[in-house]
Amino acid sequence: MTGDILKAGAPLESAAGAVILLHGRGAGPEDMLGLAEALAWPDLAFVAPQAPGRTWYPYSFLAPLADNEPALTQALAQVDAAMAGLGREGFAPERVVLLGFSQGACLALEYAARHARRYGGVAALSGGLIGPEGTPRDYAGSLAGTPVFIGCGDRDGHIPLWRVQESTGVLQGLGAEVTERIYPGMTHSVNEDEIGHVQAILAGLPVPSHPN
Repeated sequence: MTGDILKAGAPLESAAGAVILLHGRGAGPEDMLGLAEALAWPDLAFVAPQAPGRTWYPYSFLAPLADNEPALTQALAQVDAAMAGLGREGFAPERVVLLGFSQGACLALEYAARHARRYGGVAALSGGLIGPEGTPRDYAGSLAGTPVFIGCGDRDGHIPLWRVQESTGVLQGLGAEVTERIYPGMTHSVNEDEIGHVQAILAGLPVPSHPN
């Protein structure tokens, strides 16, 4: 795998599964590797792409889609490149988890919806699908039982709860098994309960029939 991607955890050639980590606005892949350490899952490989200028797209995720172009399309292409790179290393999508925080959480959900298939899991910490209210959600394909976790605080000034709830419904309509948690009093952050939900997704990854 090439490009601006940091890696941690198990070597790709021996890992039981892989996690694509998508950072938030103004952050970087190194921040997400800190989250990987908190997950404490040593048999997984963690790959963390870097957004140009540390921002996946320039405006709010609720802005008109055209306002965030071409950056949004380029960001989705970076996620796709990471998926393709893992595929070349022998990781089928059902052995890959998409995990993002904030802007990265929005990107993870939007990528999964636009490329619906069975993933190992999707976890969005403080995020929702991208686009303004009323955005058509006529995504093709099926998430085929993919476990999805969406967590958000009820005092998050960036992520309105109606978008969290809308995202849950859309992903359920695509065939995902969605767990949504709204945390009273929590702002734009990550808590231990969310870590536990992500660990539960990781625990459900299939055991490879043949090592990489």
